[in-house]
Amino acid sequence: MKNQKPLNRRDFLRTAAAGFGGYVMLSPDKAVEPKPNPAKQRKIIYRTLGKTGIKLPVINMGVMNADNPNLVKAALDAGIVHLDTAWSYQRGKNEKMIGTVIKDYPRDSFVIATKIPGRPYNRQTGLFTEETTGEDFIKKFSESLERLGLDYVDILYLHNSWKREATLFEPLMKAMAAIKKEGRARFLGVSTHRNEPEVIQAAIDSRFYDVILTSYNFKQDHHLEIKKAIADAAAVGIGIVGMKALAGGYLDEEKAKPVDAKAALKWVLQDKNVTTIIPGFTTFEQMETDLSVMEDMVFNEKDSELLELGYNSPRGVYCQGCETCLKQCPKHLPIPDLMRAHMYAYAYRNHWESKELISTLDVNSNVCQDCSSCIVKCPKGFNIQEKIAEVISLKSVPEQFFV
Repeated sequence: MKNQKPLNRRDFLRTAAAGFGGYVMLSPDKAVEPKPNPAKQRKIIYRTLGKTGIKLPVINMGVMNADNPNLVKAALDAGIVHLDTAWSYQRGKNEKMIGTVIKDYPRDSFVIATKIPGRPYNRQTGLFTEETTGEDFIKKFSESLERLGLDYVDILYLHNSWKREATLFEPLMKAMAAIKKEGRARFLGVSTHRNEPEVIQAAIDSRFYDVILTSYNFKQDHHLEIKKAIADAAAVGIGIVGMKALAGGYLDEEKAKPVDAKAALKWVLQDKNVTTIIPGFTTFEQMETDLSVMEDMVFNEKDSELLELGYNSPRGVYCQGCETCLKQCPKHLPIPDLMRAHMYAYAYRNHWESKELISTLDVNSNVCQDCSSCIVKCPKGFNIQEKIAEVISLKSVPEQFFV
């Protein structure tokens, strides 16, 4: 994700329409980067994941964008313990790839988390429907276990909740409780990409969840609200895992100014209520950079300058999901989801995950074409109509280009 050659809008449309630059799975023998030296002495700093008692390094691995089993193996060999995946990532190939690696490691040497979505749910309201069942959730989870080759996962998340009612949706909570009772998940959690304080408070009130996986980064206008919510959750023993720490990986829309990874990770780790972060590194070099944060975790003035804190910083590529757009769009489009899909494709170059997300949205390919001008005014200044036009073009890319 980090430090890749910028892809301008013309390139984006051309590669998306033609299918080039797609998210291609690489076989192990195509890895060309050298593995880190296992003999290298590395400083590892641990924090405890709330009342679970699990001790984790403060830097672990979000595997969503990774397709190289050698990288996952190198991460485990380098001291990373926790691998985060999901039922939907790479249409199940992500879990299968992880399974090929962890079979060679003692079960007590790694901590696996997977995330299961509740389906269907209303993209405009964030709420589940009468058709959303615990049986479907359990079926998906069983598929995840089979792909991973495991009898149990350490953390099972309800995936991508952004409303209190969804976080407390009884049929899914009952399904998760049944899975835990069977011993197929040690701990239960909820993940959230937006409206984080509301979801975190719901998790606190539920007295049900053991872990929260939340977006948390320097680009969020409401980061102080998230910080307070995290503190409240930690106070009752809920473990906190941070994600989206690099805020899309770029300080500007043109991708000429990559986010300094070490500064961004240290910004989050200033908050000692955050147990660990799961950056989505995809190269050995990025992994080494991320792990080096533990050599010096002090966030200083230089780091602040690198992140352009306090400056009139450009908007970057990260949509914080403030939902202001939802009230303005006359077509009631799921704009935050479309913006997240845009970030996956435009910033991460993970066109497959972007297309997968778009496929769950009820949005046609020419949805904005009959609007002469877009009345949605994004607080961050994003040109919403332009972003939607760019990312929706992925709908026309044949699936065979996303191997």
